[in-house]
Amino acid sequence: MSGSKPNHKLAGKPARQLLFSEALHQKRPIPMTTETYTSSPSTQPVTTSDKEQSTTMERILHEITAVGRRIEGIDASISSLTLETKSMRLDIASFQTRVTGLEHRMGSLETQMATSQDRDQDLLYLKSKLTDLEDRSRRDNICLLGIPENEEGTDIQAFLSSTLPKLTSLNFDPPLEFQRVHRVGPKRSDTSLRPRLIIASLLRHNQTRQTLQTARNHGPFWIGQHDIRITADYSKDTNERRKAFLALRPRLRQLEMKYGLFDPARMWVTKNGVSRDFYNPEELKLFLDSFHRQPTDSTSTGCPLDVSGVTRTTELLSQDCRVKALSAMTQTPAKGAET
Repeated sequence: MSGSKPNHKLAGKPARQLLFSEALHQKRPIPMTTETYTSSPSTQPVTTSDKEQSTTMERILHEITAVGRRIEGIDASISSLTLETKSMRLDIASFQTRVTGLEHRMGSLETQMATSQDRDQDLLYLKSKLTDLEDRSRRDNICLLGIPENEEGTDIQAFLSSTLPKLTSLNFDPPLEFQRVHRVGPKRSDTSLRPRLIIASLLRHNQTRQTLQTARNHGPFWIGQHDIRITADYSKDTNERRKAFLALRPRLRQLEMKYGLFDPARMWVTKNGVSRDFYNPEELKLFLDSFHRQPTDSTSTGCPLDVSGVTRTTELLSQDCRVKALSAMTQTPAKGAET
């Protein structure tokens, strides 16, 4: 080997390549020197870029694991929502069944209400007819209030036959005759209490009307020191309506309306030459309220203020308005025509 000639083709190459080339040329095994072992790529030291790649991979794996856990949670939530949806579907089906039943019941109730309204109208009509029949059955009756207890003695018809012509100053021809006469309520032994009402049913209707007209125009009458009043006999419903009509008289006078209460319970009202009849007190009340809602005409006194309900002192008004306001406030409202 020492006497062999050097190969000029291998000149200038590194020692490792020379050894490798000579081994291949001479067909010898490649020597495994320390230099060749350490120069192997598998034994090269780990660089900073490799550490960063490892850290990145670990972070990616961690994120993938977290995403997987989230997906598992989402799957569990979806399963829970599926169960809840099934339960809600069952509830909705139950609600639909109940709503259908309620709709049927509502339809039945509406039909019953319509029938009930018709029945209510029929009842009101029958009530009005019954009231009218009762008033007609009492049209020959008169009520006497204030006659002392036991004043009539034992024969009350004979007492009224002689007393009524004297009280009313009427000459009845033919003489008064009664179908029945009685006091209302149990007998009272205490004379300090108000005497009981006497109801008398006259035989002739014209004598009844004549007596009531005289009592309306010339009453009350007197027996000694006792005030005697004679009125017509009405049913309970008619009496309540008449009382409600009479309670509205102050407002009618305030509005300077003419009015009259006719049998059995009809209020006649005239305003500015226009007349109306009212059979229900509530209708008359609404009619009067419509006048109170209208703005007051302040030109009647020539003042800018409404002196009909004035609450300010007259010192706030001018001298001219003060005189007119005082004159308007001191005037007495005109009374309505009563029948």
